Amino acid sequence: MKIFRRPALPGIDAEAALAEARRLIGRRIEQPARRAFLQRTLTLGGLSMLTGCSISDNAGVEAALGRISQFNDKLQGWIFDPNQLAPTYPESMITRPFPFNAYYGEDEIRLVDEATWRLEVTGLVADKRQWTLPELRAMQQTDQVTRHICVEGWSAIGKWGGVRFSDFLARVGADTSAKYIGFQCADDYFTSIDMPTALHPQTLLALSWDGAPLPPKYGFPMKLRMPTKLGYKNPKHIQAIFVTNANPGGYWEDQGYNWFGGS
Repeated sequence: MKIFRRPALPGIDAEAALAEARRLIGRRIEQPARRAFLQRTLTLGGLSMLTGCSISDNAGVEAALGRISQFNDKLQGWIFDPNQLAPTYPESMITRPFPFNAYYGEDEIRLVDEATWRLEVTGLVADKRQWTLPELRAMQQTDQVTRHICVEGWSAIGKWGGVRFSDFLARVGADTSAKYIGFQCADDYFTSIDMPTALHPQTLLALSWDGAPLPPKYGFPMKLRMPTKLGYKNPKHIQAIFVTNANPGGYWEDQGYNWFGGS
């Protein structure tokens, strides 16, 4: 019997490529047996067949991994349950101090002037106008103590308060059949989320932290807080929101991070 041996691929770190593919495809498969099977059996040939991409060069590997990432996004969206709540915790379990995290250092935190700050709302909404912080604070507020999970592997429990995003979207007459909501921030960060996550009851336009106004290091004057998403999907210092059917991408997503970013 002739045994086929996979030819070497010049310039390709095959083990690294396979490890990344296994991580991407296995991470959000909920059934452990299926996840383990996929991660054990995925090969460069399997990666090629699954994605329909040639993997004869570095560009081919990148394209294949990109297809895996897109598959992962679709899978996460498919299994996301908009009615399932993330765990909540007693205030005694709040992580103190709560970690600072951003794509820049703590000495570069953006300071936003409350008096001049306005939230711009555009896109597929009936009420396109700017909102002040007092107007947002006048809406019904809710608190939650939930876990923030970072893609880097750490997590922390915090208490956020603010306006349910679903209430705000109803207030501005957003088209909730639209696919995406994009965010632009005062620190030049940007990201986007899917509409089902936006309407999740624990998705907040957070205005407070631990019962006090949101500190600058946690995103003053407003951040998006979603316990169903990884940390990089929770933008801080938000200054513009837009509803759209075109995927706006994101700061990290455009660099290869999964777009859905479920926790």
